[in-house]
Amino acid sequence: MIDVNYSIATHKLGRTYDLPHFYILNKGLNSGRPMSEPCPNCFVVTMQTVEQRETLYYLCFSLQIGSYFSYYLVGSVIPFIRIDDSRKVLDLALRNYKQEQWALRVEKLKKITVYEENLKKQLKTIGQLKLAFLRA
Repeated sequence: MIDVNYSIATHKLGRTYDLPHFYILNKGLNSGRPMSEPCPNCFVVTMQTVEQRETLYYLCFSLQIGSYFSYYLVGSVIPFIRIDDSRKVLDLALRNYKQEQWALRVEKLKKITVYEENLKKQLKTIGQLKLAFLRA
């Protein structure tokens, strides 16, 4: 278990935060996805240090990829996750957190994310190339 003091609240548009923070999407099938930039449907998670932010961000990212938030989705038309359920998922994950194993996983997850972004850029460029070829 790691000691991370964090608070989670509903983000209000236009509000800024002094402490290290990130946002969690709370509506749609991607609920639980951590984000660096806010959107209208998100929670804000604040903590004391940048290291804690990094830890929680990637923990949340891995929980979203593993569909741990999907169990708590409610709503028939637009699924959403409640703030207390988000807190419950994060608290449970932090209790089961093992620092030694986590550092290696975070590094691999960062590399995979960079690789994924690179592939997305390549696919976008290939799409633009196809379009330019067809228009020529």
